[in-house]
Amino acid sequence: MVMKKFIPFAMVLMTATAANAGGIVSKHASSVQLTVDSARSTAVRIGDSYSASGTNISVTTMGTLGTAGTYDVHSAGDAWSFSESMTIKDTVPTAAVTTGDTPNFSNVTSYTAGVAGSLAGTIDSGHSMALTAGGAGTSATGQFVSEITVID
Repeated sequence: MVMKKFIPFAMVLMTATAANAGGIVSKHASSVQLTVDSARSTAVRIGDSYSASGTNISVTTMGTLGTAGTYDVHSAGDAWSFSESMTIKDTVPTAAVTTGDTPNFSNVTSYTAGVAGSLAGTIDSGHSMALTAGGAGTSATGQFVSEITVID
């Protein structure tokens, strides 16, 4: 008889949770990133190309890169047309380009350095942020991250 009374009590103990189980953990982080662009250039080097086309034209000598071809009218007295184009590739520099110089490539884009001006960012102990815009070529990014973990 004592055993029958003990079984329900044991089952209640098995379903009870520990006193330290469960809870909430929270993490908070703030950051500010201030950026001033540097002066820079981008360059794209072009390659060689050659093309020739026409009607009523005979090829005497086919042109190659750096030299034009020679062509004759195929049927004298008939209408003819001819087009030839050539692009010579950019030469590869033998040494690195000095800072501030640009290479002798066909497609070069240069950017001036950013100006910090009044660029600023602050965070206080309450995670309040203040960002102040700078001059051209600058950016200010503020971020606040909250992470909440529920432990069961």
